[in-house]
Amino acid sequence: MQEWVNVINSWVWSSALIYLCLGVGLYFSIRTRFMQVRHIGEMIRLMFKGKASAAGVSSFQALSLSLSGRVGTGNIAGVATAISFGGPGAIFWMWVVAFLGASTAYIESVLGQIYHEKHEGQYRGGPAFYIEKGLGWKWYSMLFACVTVIACGVLMPGVQANGIAAGLKTAFGLTPAVTGAIVVLLLGMIIFGGVKRIAKVAQVVVPFMALGYILIAFVVILLNIHQLPDVFMLIIRSAFGTEAGMGAMLGLAIQWGVKRGIYSNEAGQGTGPHAAAAAEVSHPAQQGLVQAFSVYIDTLFVCSATAFMILITGKYNVVAPDGHAIFTGLAGLTAGSDFTQAAVEQALPGFGSMFVGIALFFFAFTTILAYYYIAETNIAFLARKIPSAGLFFILKIAILAVSFYGCVRTAELAWGLGDMGVGLMAWLNIIAILALQKPALATLKDYEQQISLNQEPVFNPKALGLDVAHHWHIKHLESEAAPEAPKV
Repeated sequence: MQEWVNVINSWVWSSALIYLCLGVGLYFSIRTRFMQVRHIGEMIRLMFKGKASAAGVSSFQALSLSLSGRVGTGNIAGVATAISFGGPGAIFWMWVVAFLGASTAYIESVLGQIYHEKHEGQYRGGPAFYIEKGLGWKWYSMLFACVTVIACGVLMPGVQANGIAAGLKTAFGLTPAVTGAIVVLLLGMIIFGGVKRIAKVAQVVVPFMALGYILIAFVVILLNIHQLPDVFMLIIRSAFGTEAGMGAMLGLAIQWGVKRGIYSNEAGQGTGPHAAAAAEVSHPAQQGLVQAFSVYIDTLFVCSATAFMILITGKYNVVAPDGHAIFTGLAGLTAGSDFTQAAVEQALPGFGSMFVGIALFFFAFTTILAYYYIAETNIAFLARKIPSAGLFFILKIAILAVSFYGCVRTAELAWGLGDMGVGLMAWLNIIAILALQKPALATLKDYEQQISLNQEPVFNPKALGLDVAHHWHIKHLESEAAPEAPKV
């Protein structure tokens, strides 16, 4: 099976997808006039604005739900893998993907908001919805929905579960089977409680663990602060193949940096729009900006924290394509969470390994929750005309089984299947958002014009010619019919 997975990934993750992701990010950055720089202040302000409704979650809950999908084992084990097979320079290309990908995340998330709809009393949306409504490609929307259900419900959860098992085995000596049982029990308690319970868990766990992880990284860096300039220069030199002995790694640095960057921050993959669509906002651009900032949190903060801890302590290996070691700082350990645990353990003996194991558990666990929500949303799309409770139950059982299996299978197979799922979704979604860029860009312009006039932004789809944004038409009519609040 591993051989088949490797062959498929060689097609899916060819250089075409690598350069497509970078090119699309640059293109949208230019078309939005680098909104990821111009609107940083607005992104931060909007994160804490707005409240949940009966149908939608708050902006912060949607951000947390999105981050629960973005911040996972890719931020710990994935960064270590990128360094091992792409050299330290892979981190630079992860940064590039994050910077450019923030504009891509804005475009796809705004589209998720514009074309979302109510399903059984809750907002639902994502690429399948905006492909069908915005482009009219029903067959393509169904293809994306089917691929996403398979990717998020079967292929990708195993990577997260495998990372949890590896981390807890190193930290506490737990066997994969015991870890699998714990994961299944906790996961079942949450996903059987519905989307609102998933969002509530995410908004508490994700910010707490992300801030705690970054704080520990700051301590590790502070203890080795004299090496920080050298680490920066190592990343830059390796990124462009000028580091001694790593000239042949330039292509791999780009490939692994982009691959792991996309896997981690998910910009362009099509997962973020599902969480964005669930938010209750007055203008789609608001959630688009919030989701753009989530890419920064994931890669520039959390992934960078892992990278600096590994590099500053020298706890990593770099392996050339022919298999010989260019740099060996950790003999006997395979690329993954072990690198990070060894790095923090060296700086904080008796605490580091356990902390990383716990952090990995929460990061990866909340990512599985996000995957469930995304798969559920796409099942809801495919089964809009029939009761979907039974299908949701089957999905719950399937993702519990896959998570347990992921804990006990090999890491190489888990990552291979996960990469396959990410790559297939990215191909399908990027084509769609390129075809649908006009309404997304018009929505940003509309939002900026209202802000410049010191108005509270309100979205009127009819003014932008978006006749198929049915929910927003109804919402706009209701806001016009509502009596004005008395002036104080």
